This record gives sequence, structure tokens and C-alpha cells, in this order.
Amino acid sequence: MAVRILTLVGSLRSGSHNRRLAEAAVQIAPEHVELGVYDGLGAIPFYNEDIDHEGTVPAEAVKLREAAAEADALLLVSPEYNGTIPAVLKNAIDWLSRPYGAGALSGKPVAVVGTAFGQYGGVWAQDEARKAVRIAGGVPAEDLTLSIPSSVVRFAELHPVDDAEVTEKLTGVIEGLAAKATATV
Repeated sequence: MAVRILTLVGSLRSGSHNRRLAEAAVQIAPEHVELGVYDGLGAIPFYNEDIDHEGTVPAEAVKLREAAAEADALLLVSPEYNGTIPAVLKNAIDWLSRPYGAGALSGKPVAVVGTAFGQYGGVWAQDEARKAVRIAGGVPAEDLTLSIPSSVVRFAELHPVDDAEVTEKLTGVIEGLAAKATATV
């Protein structure tokens, strides 16, 4: 049976380098891994406990929770906005953290990767994402990281799937995440 990995992209821009990195992950995923990118994070309202009750949860948040609940692990692909995690990705983590102690992230392995314009490849955002995941009940895969600096230059004319170094490291993250998911089942 295939390991199911749900990928959430922290950039809503259609041509973002992080979206392209997520596309590369789908293309290079090994046969034993079913990796899909979730579309629709931009349609989910900001988390508000007043609307998080049975019968009032927005349909977009329900869809996200269902997709995450069906996954064995999550892969977060994040740019860095002003030194931290993009609001859309933090919002998704907030929705997935509820109900407290039993949210869709609870006990699931989560890896965080990404690319950014700066020289460190978005490591601050990735650190913040892992922190939020841990608090939300997920299990951050601290040993599975990929930070790609200078995205604007590196991917100006090259898709991440065509970058041998990126695909090698991204394959390692996917394989490692699948192994962690299998170990927790």
C-alpha cells in the first residue's frame, strides 16, 4: 500500500518557485508514495474559534481537515515572508490543530522544505513552520530539511525538477518522510 503524503504550499502565486518545488516533488515521488498538492488554501477563512463548531465549520476548512486526515504524512513547502511563515500556511496549521489534541496533524510526521530569494533559502520560515506543527500536535521531521537559497536566480530559467541537486535532496526528504509515516502506522 502506498504512503500518502499531502503537500501544502505556502505561496498562493501560481508561478511561485515553491509551487514549482511542490510540483517537482509530485513528479519525482517513488512508486510507493502517493504525493499530492492541496489546492485551495487561499479559500480557507482565517481560523476563528467562533466558527469552529459542528455545523458551522466552513466547507473549505472541512475539505482541508479531511485531506490531512487521510494522509499518512504532510510535506510543507514554504517561502519566507518578512522572515517568517506565510499567513496562508500558518492558517492551515491552525485549522488542522483543532480540535485540540485530536486535530488532523496529531501524531503525523511533517517535513518542511522550501526556497526563498535570500541567501539562507527560507530557514527562518521553515523553523517557524516546524514550531507551529509541533505545537499543533504534529511530529516535525527535524532531520528532513531542504532550504534552497537564491530562488529568483536559481530557478529563473530552470524548473526545480530539472535541477539534479534539488531532485536528489528532495527525493531524500520524500523517502525519509515516507519511512517515518510507515514507522508510525
